[in-house]
Amino acid sequence: MMRVTLPDRPGSLGSVATAMGGVGGDINAVEIVEKGDGVVVDDFIVDLPPNQLPEMLVTACQNLEGVRVEWIARYPEGGGLQSDLEALERMTADPVHAAETLVSLCPVVFRSHWAILVATGAGGPEMTFSTTLAPDVSPELAARLAPFDVTHRLDLESGWAPGWGDCTVVVTPITQDRVIVIGRQGGPVFLDSEVARLHHLAALVK
Repeated sequence: MMRVTLPDRPGSLGSVATAMGGVGGDINAVEIVEKGDGVVVDDFIVDLPPNQLPEMLVTACQNLEGVRVEWIARYPEGGGLQSDLEALERMTADPVHAAETLVSLCPVVFRSHWAILVATGAGGPEMTFSTTLAPDVSPELAARLAPFDVTHRLDLESGWAPGWGDCTVVVTPITQDRVIVIGRQGGPVFLDSEVARLHHLAALVK
């Protein structure tokens, strides 16, 4: 998966696609993440031949005027892009477990590496549900994610959890005593539009 900033003008997307194809990249999907101030931020899901290095994609794109690769990372094969509407439909189908459903979908919907559900009752914050690759968040570590009553970004330094590097996270309340936390190890920082989408979906959990 590649996050690319490019000029918001006709032909820019085609130029990026041509550059990727020139080094063997096969684009499976493209999604506009954010646009404004004359630029567009797009996420690309790209297949590469076994003998091709991802760095070739980066070089090919950044040789184009006004194009910048913000981030590149491996993406689960067959993961595809999943819309907020599809997530909402799955949450609605099982409202009792809507919060857990949203957590489980976040790595695909928001391209996060992990997501957790934290209970914030009188006994202190405690992780109650997590995706497969999430860190083991103790109550002491969960307390670092506060405040729990407002949506916010947070940068966690390398070693914040045993064996983990630096992470950028978003914390947003789901109900009065539960919050969802999504994280990316090493970046990129969650954009305003992504934070707003997560906040909106979390607000729909009853």
